[in-house]
Amino acid sequence: MSLRRDFIKIPLAAAAAATLGLPAVSAFAQQPAVTLLNVSYDPTRELYVDYNQAFAKYWKGKTGQDVSIKQSHGGSGKQARSIIDGLEADVATLALGGDTDALVKNGGWVKDGWQKRLPLNASPYTSTIILVVREGNPKGIKDWDDLVKPGISVITPNPKTSGGARWNYLAAWEFAKRKYGGDAKAKEFVAKLYGNVPVLDTGARGSTITFAQRAQGDVLIAWENEAFLLEKEFGAKFDVVVPTLSILAEPGVTVVDRNVDKRGTRAVAEEYLKFLYSEEGQDIIGKNFYRPAASQKAQAKYARQFPKINLFTIDQAFGGWGKADKEHFADGGSFDQIYTRK
Repeated sequence: MSLRRDFIKIPLAAAAAATLGLPAVSAFAQQPAVTLLNVSYDPTRELYVDYNQAFAKYWKGKTGQDVSIKQSHGGSGKQARSIIDGLEADVATLALGGDTDALVKNGGWVKDGWQKRLPLNASPYTSTIILVVREGNPKGIKDWDDLVKPGISVITPNPKTSGGARWNYLAAWEFAKRKYGGDAKAKEFVAKLYGNVPVLDTGARGSTITFAQRAQGDVLIAWENEAFLLEKEFGAKFDVVVPTLSILAEPGVTVVDRNVDKRGTRAVAEEYLKFLYSEEGQDIIGKNFYRPAASQKAQAKYARQFPKINLFTIDQAFGGWGKADKEHFADGGSFDQIYTRK
């Protein structure tokens, strides 16, 4: 490249960066490599392995700066607690808004109003909860009400530590409330369901391992992407059962304000999350069996892999995460009332 072309390129890149509200390319290029920590929940491991590679390439091309992204995964509630206890996450991509709200309320790690900082209430992808059974469905499981039958062993994680488990719990609760009439009947139903649960893992991936590799249980209540990953990895060993009703899971993403301001990583951390809404980011989301929320192109491309399900939202059925957490998962809530540890 000629010296003249070099001089032309730098002002253009700087202008583009200024348009996006970012420092000029040359300023980033002169800085040492930056490292981000994404603290997420269990089933996003594969998604963010692919996404982080794409973002690092994008950021290098845009700014000239190298970036590496470390991942931390576990039960969503447990991950939120780790951040509160000092884990220096730059971004939190947790399973449910209630866990992210805990970062607001317990130490101000995230600023209030975080859901308004990005489109779609800061949820660039959605998912839902479905059922996975053994090959050939030997127990004849077709819907939620089959999970409370005698002799059915159900695998699901602990809603005290796992965000996915809370989605599972509330999906079953709302199914029973609609079918049998009222919260009292729903509570009885969920108590019977958890009476069929032999072990509560701390996170969704742990439950998947218990079901798939340790061969425990007749049915796994799973994130949709976990179910598809099982099919992809193990082939015909498992079948997917789509229930008649499930919950629309809307995991939110945010920068962890206290940490990015302390570490000087706000610009790259914010761009990291914005890239999730790009066409490339949305395509990676679809490839990893999450439902793209921000791209019609990606939605159309991956539409065939997602079953049509009657979905309800947490706001519609439970009045939002604040109310649901208090009534169902706080100490003394409905889960504590119905679950007796074996």
